[in-house]
Amino acid sequence: MRTNVIEFLEATARRLPGKAAVIDARGSVTFSELLDRANGIAAAIHSRTPARNQPIAVYLPRSKECLAAFAGVLLSGNAYAPLDTKSPAARLRVLLGKLEPALIITDPGHLAELSEAGVSDDCILLDAGSTAPAKLPGRRTVDTDPAYIIHTSGSTGVPKGVVVSHRGVADYIDWARQCYGVTESDTIGSQAPFHFDNSTLDIFLCFAAGATLVLIPEEHFLFPLRLVEYLAAHSVRFIFWVPSVLASVARLDILSQTELPPLAKILFAGEVMPARCLNYWRAKYPHALFSNLYGPTEITVDCTYYIVDREFRDDEPLPIGFARPNMEVLMLDDDGRPAAEGERGEILVRGSALALGYWNDAERTAAAFVQNPLNPHFPDPVYRTGDIGYRNQRGEIMFVGRRDQQIKHLGYRIELGEIEAAAMALPEIRNACVVYDPEESRIAMFYESVRPVGAGELRKQLLAKLPKYMVPALMTALPELPQNANGKVDRVKLAAAVRERLYG
Repeated sequence: MRTNVIEFLEATARRLPGKAAVIDARGSVTFSELLDRANGIAAAIHSRTPARNQPIAVYLPRSKECLAAFAGVLLSGNAYAPLDTKSPAARLRVLLGKLEPALIITDPGHLAELSEAGVSDDCILLDAGSTAPAKLPGRRTVDTDPAYIIHTSGSTGVPKGVVVSHRGVADYIDWARQCYGVTESDTIGSQAPFHFDNSTLDIFLCFAAGATLVLIPEEHFLFPLRLVEYLAAHSVRFIFWVPSVLASVARLDILSQTELPPLAKILFAGEVMPARCLNYWRAKYPHALFSNLYGPTEITVDCTYYIVDREFRDDEPLPIGFARPNMEVLMLDDDGRPAAEGERGEILVRGSALALGYWNDAERTAAAFVQNPLNPHFPDPVYRTGDIGYRNQRGEIMFVGRRDQQIKHLGYRIELGEIEAAAMALPEIRNACVVYDPEESRIAMFYESVRPVGAGELRKQLLAKLPKYMVPALMTALPELPQNANGKVDRVKLAAAVRERLYG
């Protein structure tokens, strides 16, 4: 029985000791070397604190050293908490105040930033990887202990630390490894920052399957041609990216300009994938597996998946598919009853991969992780995602949008995601984001276009797809939509721009 996800790495290090585990901009490390470094870090942790099942913060750049730190924390019987080294000091101070980590693993180059955030030197474990391996205390982890804590933005301005268990990660990785046939012959091209939960799939598929993990330099994502060339140079076969990155390659037709990497498995999640972008990639990779995944951080990365098995029109929405094994997706209407086929309802999730809750935040945990409203008989927690969806005639789950992106405008209930989907189906539009200004009662759309196109022309085209009351009153072209740290469109920034009357 697996009780700690570090067992994935330990088994692979025995089986493939000399195989490259991780490649970053500064070199590579084998599975046995990675485990040795992790054991050294675990020993260093034990020399500093007897903590168990406590957060150990990791404040390091995305690198093989950072992964060794994660593994060392797991070996020590604690939970790793990745910190974004690009976070402003004020946010880092708030986050650390909520987290209260037993230790922080960092390097000399980041001491000043932590000091600015108010961290005292005695809370810092420097150069942990240089510590010689030592005998560790007997492992006492159970699979419901926390494995990691990842922070998501909170509506109150205070980040939420989502606590994910060993059981949740193992359940997810065992399924993904089998579903997508990931083996030691695969090379994974990693896009997700380590403080973003999509990285969980990359990291633990590497540990479990013996696949080499290539940490693609962040700057390559700013230059799509260089990015694709990098994939080819490293023979990357497996990627799990946010759709924005795939879309940037598609809109510049990069795959027609260079040698095609040997991609065989192309997964995406985190945003809505436009069918037009998918169709571009499928035309270039007709034999590759494409899969759309969905899930909030609170259910261990993804709870539904759809392996693309048919053709889609450019303006057709993609399913998020079906609940993965050992997970159940409920869709409840406003009265708390199961939504009928085609009827929209809030998505609730239950299963082994549910997070344990929010670290040091019982109130928000109780509000989000609730008793299954369909089961009054025994404790049966479900996570309320706040997302709206429905099941189509094929039984596939279709994502509509966020409950908090549902607005009431001119007496009508409107899903902002529906407007975005209509806009991105237009041939002139590369990308679009729709926000609402409640003070002025107006819908605003920001967009990237393949050619200059005015608001009047766009309005005319949208009126052919949407009722008049759904057509944005304000339309603003931008060279590129802003992105947040996770590579998603920064809706918060655009909404603030509308409120502050920066446009229109």
